[in-house]
Amino acid sequence: MLPLPSTAGYSETAPALIPQYESLSFEQVHGEVMHLYPRAPADVLDVGAGTGRDAAALARQGHRVTALEPTPELRTYGEQAHAGLGIEWLDDSLPALPVAIARPQRYDLILLTAVWMHLDADERHAGMAALATLVKPGGRLSFSLRHGPIPEGRRMFDVRGAELAESARPHGLVPLCSVSTTGLFGRTDVSWTRMVLQAAPVLIA
Repeated sequence: MLPLPSTAGYSETAPALIPQYESLSFEQVHGEVMHLYPRAPADVLDVGAGTGRDAAALARQGHRVTALEPTPELRTYGEQAHAGLGIEWLDDSLPALPVAIARPQRYDLILLTAVWMHLDADERHAGMAALATLVKPGGRLSFSLRHGPIPEGRRMFDVRGAELAESARPHGLVPLCSVSTTGLFGRTDVSWTRMVLQAAPVLIA
């Protein structure tokens, strides 16, 4: 399978990225929005799971975690480094998420950590439709959007929180919060927007 444009540069730089990703804790990355995540046990989908840092943390909390990662080097590391936690690893990718869509499982929480900004406008449109299919009624989606210089060899777009919220609205996904942060990996020239969306719950007459 040919590499996806959205994953450009990740295979080549995996040896450097793996220790960088694993140097941060789940709490450092998700701390501002963790209170909006469901209590365990819940069904969680980590899209673009990378090394499995977040998937492993959630599995240790008692969640049932499925990790999707299209970059073989990162997926292989995650499977080995976080073995024994019950994480199910799949080779799948945005925008269509064909492997996940074909399965009956739907999720209480979907994570997209440093993923969405790799997709162009058409891919984001298709990706949001796929995500809306995968989230349970009342479930939540957690996005992090990167703003700043684009690393050499990568494809990124400056997606703002307002655009994300607008693209989610036709699918019945509404924003619960939006938080801006800086300083991850010691970078002062890069900022992040954390946004959590919620799907409409089932109304019982």
